[in-house]
Amino acid sequence: MPVTRPRPSITGRPAMITGAASGIGRALAVRLARSGSPVAIADVDEAGLKETAAALPGRVLSRVLDVRDAADQRRFADEVRDWLPAPLAVVFNNAGVAVTSTVLDAVPEDDQWLHDINFHGVVNGTRAFLPILVGQDDGVIVNTSSVFGLAGMPYQSAYCAAKFAVRGFTESLRHELRGTGVRAVTVHPGGITTNIARNARIRSDPEGLGRTKEQMAAQFEAITMTSPEKAAAIIHKGVERGKARILVGPDAYLFDALTRITPTHYHSVLGTLQSRLRARQTEKA
Repeated sequence: MPVTRPRPSITGRPAMITGAASGIGRALAVRLARSGSPVAIADVDEAGLKETAAALPGRVLSRVLDVRDAADQRRFADEVRDWLPAPLAVVFNNAGVAVTSTVLDAVPEDDQWLHDINFHGVVNGTRAFLPILVGQDDGVIVNTSSVFGLAGMPYQSAYCAAKFAVRGFTESLRHELRGTGVRAVTVHPGGITTNIARNARIRSDPEGLGRTKEQMAAQFEAITMTSPEKAAAIIHKGVERGKARILVGPDAYLFDALTRITPTHYHSVLGTLQSRLRARQTEKA
């Protein structure tokens, strides 16, 4: 019988987090730093990154980083290696953006921008930091996918494609790492109350309803079910428990169940639920 290795805790040990200027990334950095972890944080948003760094107790390495730049990711990994006060416990490839459009009206440059960050950024981060973990024979790569990496949704073709790609890439890596001390984990958040919708590239209302970007962002935020802090807690606990796939929020469990039960008709059910949630928000307004 194969020998089961003990699973070291990540709590209190060094961590690296991209997308740390806001949202889930910032919440993870705060949670881990408060648990005693030295934290290396990175983001392209310099101002937001400084705010995160200022909120962290303990040892911090802060670096402005565009995850699309594979060479700079490798340089950052070298900097983290030199900075580490102890073996690196966990790498969170978390940076992400959004695009909303029909396939018919999609702007290729927008889709490429998203793919370069949401998928290639994850690949770049994994390739940059994996040698450190493999050299230690210890650690966890945690890559952020989405519930849209479980189900294809209208007006989110670029986002779904990238998040499905993150899922496939990470699951392949997980199987390659079997028998080693390194693990690969996918995270599938549902609706999280972050700035992702407000920072999205939206050229026009894809449903033809004439809504502004601000109105669409507000509608998204009105139906989100999970705060970044709650998401960070779920992710942290999921990694500690050795989960290979971490679902974040009640809506994530619904997506997961529906895609298994009715793999070609789940959107009909989700669409009905979304319409009801929107109607309730309209009534409250």
